Amino acid sequence: MSWYLTLPLIIPFATAIVAFLMRGHAAGKWVSVAGSSAALLAAAALMQIVLAQGVLVGQMGQWAAPFGITLAADLLSAVMVLITAITGLAVAIYALGDIEERHAKLGYHALFQILLAGVTGAFLTGDLFNLYVWFEVMLIASFGLLILNGDKAQIDGGVKYVALNLISTILFLTGIGLLYGMTGTLNFADLAVKVDQVENEALLTVVAMMFMVAFGVKAAVFPLFFWLPAAYHTPSFSVSAVFAGLLTKVGVYALIRMFTMIFDHDIGYTHTILLWVACFTMVTGVLGAAAQSDFRKILSFHIISQIGYMILGLALMTPLAIVGAVFYLVHHIIVKANLFLIAGIAKRLTGSTEVFQIGGLYKSSPLLAVLFLIPAFSLAGFPPLSGFWAKYIIVKATLDLEMWLVAFIALAVGLMTIYSMTKIWAEAFWKPHPDGRDPALRTLQNRRALLLPVAGLSLLTVVIGLMPEPFVVFAERSAAQLLDPSAYITAVLGTTP
Repeated sequence: MSWYLTLPLIIPFATAIVAFLMRGHAAGKWVSVAGSSAALLAAAALMQIVLAQGVLVGQMGQWAAPFGITLAADLLSAVMVLITAITGLAVAIYALGDIEERHAKLGYHALFQILLAGVTGAFLTGDLFNLYVWFEVMLIASFGLLILNGDKAQIDGGVKYVALNLISTILFLTGIGLLYGMTGTLNFADLAVKVDQVENEALLTVVAMMFMVAFGVKAAVFPLFFWLPAAYHTPSFSVSAVFAGLLTKVGVYALIRMFTMIFDHDIGYTHTILLWVACFTMVTGVLGAAAQSDFRKILSFHIISQIGYMILGLALMTPLAIVGAVFYLVHHIIVKANLFLIAGIAKRLTGSTEVFQIGGLYKSSPLLAVLFLIPAFSLAGFPPLSGFWAKYIIVKATLDLEMWLVAFIALAVGLMTIYSMTKIWAEAFWKPHPDGRDPALRTLQNRRALLLPVAGLSLLTVVIGLMPEPFVVFAERSAAQLLDPSAYITAVLGTTP
């Protein structure tokens, strides 16, 4: 069974090696597509096993937990690995028409696969130190992708990106050292048992806050988000899409994992802070989006505001709220990656990403207009798309706790999201192009490679929206495992907590 856990990691690493060796050949980009397809099959097999048998655990080198390296997949881990593989395949296909030959020769496809391996490893690891290792794999690969073009804007964004992430790394390692000194373990399952035996709860809360800041930087929450809008609009659109879909979600995943399974001893303090962080993240993100006029900058700030909804679900810490956080996490990866892919097509057709300098897309490319409206309306929370159900669950959980102000903030941010999406629609799609340009899809080179992943992700958004019940039921089962980790602990340690 361990092969089901290791294959989603082995495949992208093996693909990266082959893609690097073939980086000077035209077939190199197809290696990336083939590897991403294989990774999706492996992720689907892993999901099937976890759904059928429960938590799946592999002890690397046959070293029993908590002493060895543990890989573990519960429902949340499995779905995150699956959605990573779906996003990876979509972006790999899109890159066939987006990535220039000179970037491919510099190792784009190899770095892309290493990034996917790092993200997958972060979702499957069963201990804190290896979570740090996978974070570093992600950081190295993402920095390489970010500065691949080597222009001033990319270098500036890359320096900000790495600088703040290094601060996060220092906090993360310091927290790991302190937590190990207090418990003698770093294994998630073992920590869930041993933190309850720590006598100095005040110091444990301090350590929890260190992890909150460290993971908060990765997730781009208030006030630690400024690196994201400074960086995400600078690389190629393929890179922006995979960054937007996956990188911040690893930070959110880590927060959810740590603050449901391990740091649940002082919820009145830690989760109240998370509540305020969530509210400020939603508000500042959506206000930042409203102030922008660049397609990708608007979308970048919306990443921040939508992260706030996920953190809000964690902060409320009720079963329904955790369901909402899990549902939102999956929905947002699909929608946000898709919007960045659409922005790339719009740039190719109109010549710019400044919404006031482009236009005519609705008249000349009605198919692209429809493909934009689906994720845009979903992001804003229009029924019956996936974003409506995600927001509905979160707001319902807030109202159940009679947190009227928080519910108002969540709804108001949704309205402001509609404003930003409407601005893109009115300027980029509805009005004529200021230069009289005809941005028709028939003029687009490699249009099949560019449109196929966009159409696929849009279809997935519609399916989740029209048939939400199985996805909500899955989120409920995931939330139940997070709030009661006894099955996870038993699977990893082999003993009942």
